[in-house]
Amino acid sequence: MSAPPARPGQSSILLHESPRADGSFERVMLEQGDAGLALKDDTGVHPLPDGALAAVMKRYGKPLESALPKAEEVLAIGEGERLVRFRHKSIFDVIGKDYIAYEATGEETLAELATAVTAALSHLANAYEKTTST
Repeated sequence: MSAPPARPGQSSILLHESPRADGSFERVMLEQGDAGLALKDDTGVHPLPDGALAAVMKRYGKPLESALPKAEEVLAIGEGERLVRFRHKSIFDVIGKDYIAYEATGEETLAELATAVTAALSHLANAYEKTTST
């Protein structure tokens, strides 16, 4: 089963969500804008260098063993590229975990835990901000 197409006008996808002590949620979004991809969290918008997402997914992502599960969200990120967030619950999991799948034309679909993708992209965005702010 393939993922549904991205919603028209959709410009972001939820990468990671974690509860706070007060019951609210901390969210990290990946946004597609005119200037490229950026992470958005409580502290602001953090641009990513060109190619960061593809590099992270090629480094950490793994090929899917079966068809892509039902998508929670889909984001078109470039010509022939898109991200799919899906939830998977292994037989040993109590609750499902969010995964990010990266699809690019002519390439194998790669998937990784959303928390790992978020951590790697956050690190790259932080380093990129330091190099562009000086």
